[in-house]
Amino acid sequence: MARTLTETARRAQIVQAAIEVIAVEGYAKASFARIAKQAGLSSTGMISYHFAGKEDLLHEVVGEVLRVSGEYIVPRIEAHTGARDRLRAFIVANVELATVYPQHLLALVEVLNVLGDDPQGQFAQSQRAVMEAQVQVVRAAQAAGEFGEFDARVLVTAIRGAVDAVLTRAVKDPELDLATAARELAELFDRAVRPAN
Repeated sequence: MARTLTETARRAQIVQAAIEVIAVEGYAKASFARIAKQAGLSSTGMISYHFAGKEDLLHEVVGEVLRVSGEYIVPRIEAHTGARDRLRAFIVANVELATVYPQHLLALVEVLNVLGDDPQGQFAQSQRAVMEAQVQVVRAAQAAGEFGEFDARVLVTAIRGAVDAVLTRAVKDPELDLATAARELAELFDRAVRPAN
């Protein structure tokens, strides 16, 4: 059954409140009562009406973080044409995301710690799909002579690991200069993909 606009808006309001509470207080303290208060709801009944339980809400939090990430990152990549420029934009946008949506990053880390490393989970499946698409993009750039010869899957895995490491450090060290880290990481991988002369 399709949701009304009011139901869709209420669900989004609850998910946003959950992100804010989880980011600030952690998953353990993110009770329905705290989320309802953050969302400006008079009772937890509205949350229970829209979500089957806390795990259902957590999956929606992951979905929202993925949606926001895509909306931020994709246009920044598409603003460039060359493969090297697009790679740089991808890396910078991924790191910048933590400064634009810091609560989303904190909430995602908390939620993934709770949901565990579920290979069939929404986040894991999304990451696999994105990485597979990136492997194909890298191979196309290699075929066009824009990138050098190397294992495309190893490059994509290394980029994901490096970006995740910077974001993990950012969570622990709020003083980290993310703009500088993003530029340096992008430059590092730009040098790595250049064709040999």
